[in-house]
Amino acid sequence: MLALRLARGGHPFLVLRRLLVAAASAGVGFLLLGALGHAVAHPDRSSDSLVRLGWSVLPLAAAVYLAVAVARTDPVTRPRRGLSAVGLGPARLAALAAASTALVCALGSAVALLLFLHLRGGLSGLPFDGAAAGLLGAGRPLPVPAALTLLAVVPAVAYATTGLVLLPRARRVGGRGGAARGDAAAPPVEARDPFDPAPAPTGLPWGVALIALGLAAEVYGARGPDGGAVPLPGGFPGSPGPVVAGWVLTTLGLAVAGPGVVHLCGRLVQAYRPGATRLLSGRALMDEARRIGRPLGVLCAVVSAAITAHALAGQAGSRPFGPLTGLGAGLVLACATAALLTAAVETRQSRAGTTAALIRLGAPAGLLRTAAVLRAGVLLAVFAPLAWAVGFLTHLPLRP
Repeated sequence: MLALRLARGGHPFLVLRRLLVAAASAGVGFLLLGALGHAVAHPDRSSDSLVRLGWSVLPLAAAVYLAVAVARTDPVTRPRRGLSAVGLGPARLAALAAASTALVCALGSAVALLLFLHLRGGLSGLPFDGAAAGLLGAGRPLPVPAALTLLAVVPAVAYATTGLVLLPRARRVGGRGGAARGDAAAPPVEARDPFDPAPAPTGLPWGVALIALGLAAEVYGARGPDGGAVPLPGGFPGSPGPVVAGWVLTTLGLAVAGPGVVHLCGRLVQAYRPGATRLLSGRALMDEARRIGRPLGVLCAVVSAAITAHALAGQAGSRPFGPLTGLGAGLVLACATAALLTAAVETRQSRAGTTAALIRLGAPAGLLRTAAVLRAGVLLAVFAPLAWAVGFLTHLPLRP
């Protein structure tokens, strides 16, 4: 009941982020039910149904990633004065945040079920002149246990992942002493001197190595035999297993290298006699590298995958994307973008104390706005060419 009250309450922007999580969960639930409907309508094509179900893992991972990002910015996860005295310590608050995340995802799954039944004609006749009847297996009995099991996947995975991510952070906060006993809130992140250089992330060499390994695997797989090709959604011809493994390694490499790239951008901005604007921008980028670097790397990987898919569609004769394939691709892109915006909100919250201190010291508001614009421009100037280059190199081995 407390998790339900926490999920209902909150700032309007927090409620909006929870609605985005519910929408992503609804989209993933609809994709899973679509795979079930295809299996019911075409029992002789079970392999195609398994392909649809297997490729739904990508939107599922994107939705859970967004749910975890939103849970990290939830004020529920922050220790407050006196809560430990009533049994709500940091670990308990992390469990409540995971429960509220699962509740929001369950709401999205319920919406997906209602929409799926409506399009199949199970509620008030076939809408849109039955355009979705064949796609969703209308007219065939739907196995209720299987449907409910598929709809429970997103809330269960979101609950487990959110708990695994937030619980170690809650234990670290609780180990500081005061917050765990309820004597005082945890010390804010912005209490550190804003001109103290943040330690550099250590993932940049590993990310570059993973990207290089992924590209090498794609080149090797593209030149090898086509036997054992992995089927792709959207009407694309199957690709060899090493090529798909190379795509996965490249995506993982971009996510791992993202914080290091952001930290390097911060160093470059304040190189060679920086002024106040460049110094603020560079130190802010170095300080925010771990928080926004990974979402930037994930979004960069998604954009590079979209570039690769567009190039492969042109080579395959401009095959149109199916509605479910387009929904899955749109979900992945939307979740990656929303997770980046959520990380930006978290960064702004963590820097609120530093910004207020700079304003009290007499820093003009225009300086802070210019520094923020400079940070955004530098990140766009670095990550946009990186996404294009990785997308171009990814589809290059598959050119005829």
